[in-house]
Amino acid sequence: MPTKKELLTHPIQHIDIKQHNVVPLVDAMQHMAYSSRDLARAAGIYERMLRDQECGVILCLAGSLISAGLKQIFIDLIRNNMVDAVVSTGANIVDQDFFEALGFQHWIAEDLFKQGTEDATLRELMIDRIYDTLIDEEELRICDETTEKIANSLEPRPYSSREFIKAMGAYLEQEGKTPAKGGVDSMVLAAYEKDVPIFVPAFSDCSAGFGLVAHQHARQGKAKVSIDSAKDFYELTQLKIANPTTGLLMIGGGVPKNFAQDIVVAADVLGNEAPMHKYAVQVTVADVRDGALSSSTLK
Repeated sequence: MPTKKELLTHPIQHIDIKQHNVVPLVDAMQHMAYSSRDLARAAGIYERMLRDQECGVILCLAGSLISAGLKQIFIDLIRNNMVDAVVSTGANIVDQDFFEALGFQHWIAEDLFKQGTEDATLRELMIDRIYDTLIDEEELRICDETTEKIANSLEPRPYSSREFIKAMGAYLEQEGKTPAKGGVDSMVLAAYEKDVPIFVPAFSDCSAGFGLVAHQHARQGKAKVSIDSAKDFYELTQLKIANPTTGLLMIGGGVPKNFAQDIVVAADVLGNEAPMHKYAVQVTVADVRDGALSSSTLK
């Protein structure tokens, strides 16, 4: 049986597209076919969003993206004022981005299947698997405990996920988990520093959920921190009302896609005639044949 050290050897390296001139390649794709031309069109629509001075851009993230090596791209979008709000799954923000901000890494399982390593063996070694990517479960528990620590430090009341994630960014700054002090950059820190709101509609469905469960269990009979998903929805709806012209840049689908699209309906429910999103781009591998939300066309 391989050892834990042998399996956790080669870290995922986040791609930095600033080191590559991809513009000519994408521009050339507009003269091709199928997904190539779709990608060129998507890039053009996103460019229109950025040139539209009145457009608020909402970045939606679903799927295991940070662990796959895309973290630096999203950090760059935030730090270069290319997105105005983020709606994401909890795993991307907490289990993956914040997890790495604490000093941990995701690992390539390049020999996992060749060795015939069973998931039962990984469980025995306290290693989690996202297909061909590995995570040290013992380090993930530290991430859980850190979110509990943050919850314990807050005034006991209901919070939107945006408020809690902002507190996570403040924690990273206070603890010196920043590039300036030898740490690594992260979406949570970049959003905190740039005042870009991050919403996670299903916040308990990630590492933060374990921390909040532990926090509430320890405070039985006492006031406690909780996450108010309705407050999330209300806050993002207020952004739509205040900024009628909006565009969606969606990587994946799922809850973030639905959440960001439904703020138009929510604004109408609140008596405001907010227009539909002016722009929308979705990059996904979901198949339209199953009729699911993730694969539904933007029409």
